[in-house]
Amino acid sequence: MIFANPQAWYLLWLLPFIAAGLHFFYLHRCKKTSLFIREHLQSELAQGFSKIQYRLKAVLVMASFVLMVAALSRPQWGYHERPVKRHGLDIMVVIDVSKSMLTQDVLPSRLERTKLAIKDLVTKLNGSDHIGLIAFAGDAMVMCPFTYDYNGFLLSLDDLSTDSIPRGGTDISEAIDESIKAYQGMPDSDKAVILVTDGEDEEGDAVAAARRAREKGIKIFTVGVGTREGDLIQVTNADGTTGFLKDADGNVVKSHLNENLLQQIAYITGGAYIRSGATHFGLDYLYDQQLSKLKKHDAEEKIARQYDERFQWPLTLGFVFLLVEAMFLNRKKYA
Repeated sequence: MIFANPQAWYLLWLLPFIAAGLHFFYLHRCKKTSLFIREHLQSELAQGFSKIQYRLKAVLVMASFVLMVAALSRPQWGYHERPVKRHGLDIMVVIDVSKSMLTQDVLPSRLERTKLAIKDLVTKLNGSDHIGLIAFAGDAMVMCPFTYDYNGFLLSLDDLSTDSIPRGGTDISEAIDESIKAYQGMPDSDKAVILVTDGEDEEGDAVAAARRAREKGIKIFTVGVGTREGDLIQVTNADGTTGFLKDADGNVVKSHLNENLLQQIAYITGGAYIRSGATHFGLDYLYDQQLSKLKKHDAEEKIARQYDERFQWPLTLGFVFLLVEAMFLNRKKYA
């Protein structure tokens, strides 16, 4: 037996309060009776009230409550199998993990804010959407191939850091080419890439890579994270102290959001550009207004095990107990 809604059992914490309420009502009634009849004479003279039946009624009420809680917990046993066909999207999330993503113009940092937003996006997926993860800096690497296992995807997401890619720098074209490879052999449908970066491209030709993606039917939705004003890049030194990233000449490096490049990539591939804000990252809008309208595909069919609901049994028994309780008149029978 399993319970589809086990949280309902927490309602049993109310049972002692129900028992206490019934007991205090019983004491109150006895106290009122004692105002007119002495206690040792109540059993003989107060024939309109039966203590035994009252206690039995109280037991029936509490038992009915327990059975109602059991019904709310949705007990299930027995099952039947049925074929289920997946119908969803293929979404590849591509995240910039270069040093510039440590910039704190978006708190707690560009990278950490991105990870939080992606986690929120995963909660909107319906279980039939394929999702994968690519991290890039000077190189690009698939951190999680396309999967329906969202927990596995989130574990890979949590592991992302600026050390995930050994080669430094930023090469957006390499990230786009890696996403093109990831889509090889995938079903015919709209292919969506969510590219999250500050747009500072130091290597490669991102515009040319965007044209290659368009030829493969891939739409790239770019998310610009950071501010146009930019900020200094805070890093942790080898001795554990924090400082600011410096270039080869010893000058501190300031990272800015490059919206122009990201807008070009989105335009070329037929996607969309979204600029993340301090309070609204934009992925909710992206999913609701863009991704949800893309052409979905039917993936492989699987056999799903569906358990049979059995809440009717405790629910019916609970109502029977209440009916029996209502039939008691709480009075002694006269001879």
